[in-house]
Amino acid sequence: MATQLDTLPSLLLVRTTARRGRKAAKRLRAGIAFAHLRLRNLAARRPATGTAPVVVSMTTHGARLKTVATALESIARGSTRPQRLLLWLQTPEQFRTAPAALRRLERRGVEVLLSPDYGPHTKYYPYVASVERHTLPLVTADDDIIYPRNWLALLTDANRRHPDTVCGHWISIIGPSVDGIADYATWARARDTAARTANFAVGVSGVIYPPAMLQELKGHGTGFAAACPGADDIWLKWVALRAGILVRQVRPVPRHFPMIPGSQGDALMKTNVGESRNDHWIRGLFTAEDVAVLTSSAARHRMD
Repeated sequence: MATQLDTLPSLLLVRTTARRGRKAAKRLRAGIAFAHLRLRNLAARRPATGTAPVVVSMTTHGARLKTVATALESIARGSTRPQRLLLWLQTPEQFRTAPAALRRLERRGVEVLLSPDYGPHTKYYPYVASVERHTLPLVTADDDIIYPRNWLALLTDANRRHPDTVCGHWISIIGPSVDGIADYATWARARDTAARTANFAVGVSGVIYPPAMLQELKGHGTGFAAACPGADDIWLKWVALRAGILVRQVRPVPRHFPMIPGSQGDALMKTNVGESRNDHWIRGLFTAEDVAVLTSSAARHRMD
């Protein structure tokens, strides 16, 4: 009779094979969606914007200028469309070399704007700084993701029900360690929609920020340039923590949406996570008092 130890390698093989199969299926779906959105960009006439009282903002850089139209098109086809859909570029050269797909989106209402280069903070800060008094929430999006049709609808619904919190599709829970905050790569993913101080919004899947948060960001100005120039999510969490703004997940299961094929050559994840840069930024930014508040919240979550 086989023991548990005898069957363990077989179970691991089954799980590994299943995981590889899911990843292959996700890549296939991403490829099909990418092709569909490119064709849609050629034929669509419907405005990319709509009537939802929200602004969506993203930036792009390097080779992703060639494919950012796909991310924008995935938002433009959504069941809910924002009042404004913004793309921030950092150089006049990007304007001159913008692909035809992006120009077609401009004609349908996408605003392509020039900003100083704030690194990943260009995703949100130029818009935050441009508005004197914020009354609309802001949704941040990434330039390498294919967003599903209900992506914005879920975010705006969460904001409507919880207008004072930051809401996102992918939330991690900041983990405590013996001497403070655990390494970023070890943080657990949220498995509920509870609002917590220790919740951390991962920007890649999309996050909606209430007007009060935008005012806080405006007040802090470009402090991120010295504190964590390469990690916008960490700065955003720090500002929310200081303002007492909680974070929640829009659904019980965190979501990471398909990536645009070929877009990961210079992804920030390789340095911020793979080379532990996030941990460097966290140690330099969060004070002992911040750490105490976060670890207390994380400990309460583990007891629930």
